[in-house]
Parts: sequence; C-alpha cells; structure tokens
Amino acid sequence: MMGAEEYGFGTIAMIAEGCVMARVCHLNTCPVGVTSQKEELRKKFPGTPEHVVNFFQFVAEEVRQLMAHLGYTKFEDIIGRADLLKESEEQIARVAKSKGVDVAPFFSGIPNTKDDRAWLRAPEEEGAGLKDDVIHANGFSSDLDREVSDSPDFKTVIAENEGEATADFDIKNTDRSTCAMISGDIARAHGNSGFKGKINVNFQGSAGQSFGAFILPGLSVRLSGEANDYVGKGMHGGELIVVPDADAGFVAADSSIVGNACLYGATGGDFHANGRAGERFAVRNSGTYAVVEGAGDHCCEYMTGGVVVVLGSVGRNVGAGMTGGVGYFYDPQDGLEERLNKEIVKMHRVTSIAGQAQLKHMVERHYELTGSERAEDILNNWEDEVGNFFQVYPPSEKANPVVKGADILEEPLRVSASAPSGELCFLPVGGELSPDQTTRCAD
Repeated sequence: MMGAEEYGFGTIAMIAEGCVMARVCHLNTCPVGVTSQKEELRKKFPGTPEHVVNFFQFVAEEVRQLMAHLGYTKFEDIIGRADLLKESEEQIARVAKSKGVDVAPFFSGIPNTKDDRAWLRAPEEEGAGLKDDVIHANGFSSDLDREVSDSPDFKTVIAENEGEATADFDIKNTDRSTCAMISGDIARAHGNSGFKGKINVNFQGSAGQSFGAFILPGLSVRLSGEANDYVGKGMHGGELIVVPDADAGFVAADSSIVGNACLYGATGGDFHANGRAGERFAVRNSGTYAVVEGAGDHCCEYMTGGVVVVLGSVGRNVGAGMTGGVGYFYDPQDGLEERLNKEIVKMHRVTSIAGQAQLKHMVERHYELTGSERAEDILNNWEDEVGNFFQVYPPSEKANPVVKGADILEEPLRVSASAPSGELCFLPVGGELSPDQTTRCAD
C-alpha cells in the first residue's frame, strides 16, 4: 500500500500455517514440526493449505477496504503515488527512537506521477501495452523443457512404466528449471517413487538456473558444459551429472562448473560435478549423496541428511546449522578446521571401516560417471590419500556406523540415494553376492 510495484510475504505466511517463531529452526527441535526432520515433531505440525489461503483472503479484503477509503479500485492507480503518503506524527511519537525524525526528505526527490502514468506501459519493442498485459515478451523460458516433455520415446516409457529411452538436447543459459516438467509428468503418472522405467536426458551447453530441479527416481540427467545457480534444487531421486565440455581447456578440479545454492532442499538422488561449486553447496540437503571438487562459503549449511564429498578446498563457515548427514572433505593442507563452524558440528579424520568404505565407493562412482582426474589421482594412491580426508558430522550422527568407528559392519552400508532400497552392496573380503544383491548391484 506504499506505492510499490511488487511486494512479497515471508514470515507472516509461515505463521499462518502454524509457525510459533521459536527461533530454533537450525537445531532440528521445532516444537510445531515446521523445520524438523524428526517424525515425532513433524506429527505436531498443525498447518493446512486452507490456513494460508484464508490468511491471504483476509489480506485481500483489508487491502480492498483501504483502497476504497482512498478512492481507488485497482493497484495500477496507486503504484508510484508517493504523493499519497503522509507522515504520521502519532506513529513517530509512539516509539522513543523515532521521536524527532523527519521522514519528509526521504520522499522529496520522487517525481510526481499523479497525472503522467505513461511509465506504467511497456516500451514499443515489448508490445507497448500495460505491463501486466505484456506477458512473456521474450517467450517462455521453458521452451526446452516442453521439448523434453514432448519426446515420444519419453512419453512411451512413462505411460508403460517400463523400458528405457535416451535423448540429446542443446541448452542455453535462458533455459531455466530444465527437467522439472518431465519430472512432473512422471509424478502425475506414478507418484514420487513408483516409476519403474529409465529416462536418460543428455544436454550440451550452458544451463540456466535450477537445472535438474525436482528430478525423480528413474531420471538420469547429464550436462556437458556448465550450469548456473540452484542445480538440483529439490531433487528427490535419480542421477544428476555435470562435466566440462570435451573441448574445455581448463583444469576441471580448479574451475567452477555449477553456481550457488546447488541441491537446495534436495531430498534424494545422486549428484556428481566434475568441477567446483559456488557458495552454499548442499544447503538444506536432506537426502542427496553428492560429490563435487570444491565449494565456496557455507558448504553443507542447514544440512539435515545425505552425504557430501568435497574433493577440493572449501570456503568459510562449513557446516553452519548442520543437524544431520555426513560430509567428507579432502584437506591435505589441514586448513579445514579454521573454516569450520564449530557451533554444532565436529570433525576428525576418517578412521572407521564403514566411513572409509563409503567414501571410497562414492569417489569410485564419481570417477566412473565423470572421468574426474582428481578422483583418479586419489584412487590410484588410496592408502595414503584416505588419510587426507576429514569427516564432518553433527551430534545426531555420532552413532552412525560411518562415524562411530566400529570394528565390523553390522548393517548394510549406504553409499547412494539411488538404489531401490537406499542401500548398495557392501561385502566383506571373500563374501558372495546374494541373488537380491546381484539384481541391485548390476552396475
């Protein structure tokens, strides 16, 4: 109501669905289950979609009444109307800190838009209409996603829920949220875990934001090139692989290949990037198993599950707010400790049998999928290099076999989020595969 062209709602929408502002979001102890991974707390979540809808209906009604009091019927007529704003002496006097403050100078340089409203209209090259009427002047950003979803082979595999299909596409940085639509097609037909087929989607080029967002089990997405921010946002399963272009002239392990906030809120699947990631890698990750060759600041921030392996250097504030999951960091220079946020997490060298086995399998898998030179060098000298890894974990993982350092493995070792049961094969020396393991571990 202050003349803004855009506005947003944040915390108030959370409160509408039950948030009580306990301010313990990062501790995994939310008393109403809004930001907790603990099932006993999540059961206390009181919110429903109708609560949020009801709140915004009241907001809309109040705005309508305020606009009617001012004599206006639509937002377009009050956008930019600084002349309608008046200083409230009562509100200024109400708070001691604001007494004597003169807000008039803040609005003194704003042009008078009461009579000339031409600036609300789009320019000639964009259609010369009201801005609200000029939609997608540059075309839909998801044309590529429509092309992927319209593939006849993919449609057949989804409809029959069996078989395998592969297709190749070029991609550019204006193609955003690529593969979200085909994930939606799969989810509508089979839910988030019922798809039995296999779809391989290969891309070449530079991907826009949110590449591979929301992908599901059964999807294998591979990009040769580079990607922007939010790669793998909300991914629930499948494989997401990013490698440099075959003709790239740089050293992959020393170069950024994906942007910031990759795997934001991801809940499953496997991610491999033959190159470095930006800041906030795996932020709020709660189930994805990921390998990357370096990362910026705030790696594993607010992470609640999954496993992250970093085969290179990282920035500051590692593990801030991390309440679940495990991280492995290659650190031959012993520089990780000064970059670690020690408020919650702890660190030590990888000493447990399970931890070393989990780490080695993930590095091997990374090499198989990406051809990483860094991974190859580490594997070729594994007995020495394993001592250069640190394991980072929060208190909730202290009983995890990969952390606690048991002499023998009492349970199957989990090294991937993509296997049907969430577990891949791990056998002691001399052990044999059972028929079930043979089926699961055919790769």
